[in-house]
Amino acid sequence: MAKPPEKTRSTASRPIAPPPLSQHLRELALRPDAWTVFARNLIPVIGIYCFGWSAALSVFNYWFDGLTALAAIVAALIPRALRETQPKTAHVTWLGTLVRGVVTWIFLLGIVGLPYWIVLIPLHDLLLGDELRRQLAHSPALWFTFGSLAASHFWKTFRMGYDTMPDKELKQRARCDIYLLILRAMAMFIMAAHGLAFILVPLMALLLSYLEIWPERALGAVFGDPSRLWEYDPGDPTSNRRRR
Repeated sequence: MAKPPEKTRSTASRPIAPPPLSQHLRELALRPDAWTVFARNLIPVIGIYCFGWSAALSVFNYWFDGLTALAAIVAALIPRALRETQPKTAHVTWLGTLVRGVVTWIFLLGIVGLPYWIVLIPLHDLLLGDELRRQLAHSPALWFTFGSLAASHFWKTFRMGYDTMPDKELKQRARCDIYLLILRAMAMFIMAAHGLAFILVPLMALLLSYLEIWPERALGAVFGDPSRLWEYDPGDPTSNRRRR
């Protein structure tokens, strides 16, 4: 008796190998904006090698930057989620909506940002150590710098129009942005090798630059076709099967 054919994964979910290094180099030569991305991500590297920054502060910069960007995206999605799930017959108050929004934001950030919380385990000596706390406590300039960084993420995210996008476009855009930030958090696990900050911080800068310059290739190498992320439905086991 013939064995029934096995269901195959959708081509949308198959990893896509990035092109060779030579093609990346050719594209870099034609993209002046890419060097701006490299320069920004190399700031912690320059700080360590030229200005005596601690490894803890450099790693915290990468961690805080990614987490606040993720927090901003989740916050931008909350108003729409509350509006679409609010029962029409319920009595709505401004204070009640605010409380629901804050609680929902904290809950979702705890779930979606799980890779950022998990990375604290191998990096606890750097990110939760006394050295970093002393630097932050005695440097108003650092508070201003990180506060400005967080504010810029929220300002930029809320201007992107998550609240008014069509559902398909919203799913695609939000998943692209969130998946990239999750990849960023996963990349931070390379920083767990203590004592190698002089090597790993430059490597981290290169990885983060790649995620920004070629986000579609990074997503495609892990999640499949980056233009079809909106198709995946975690609640539907058939969503990643081949559609006939």
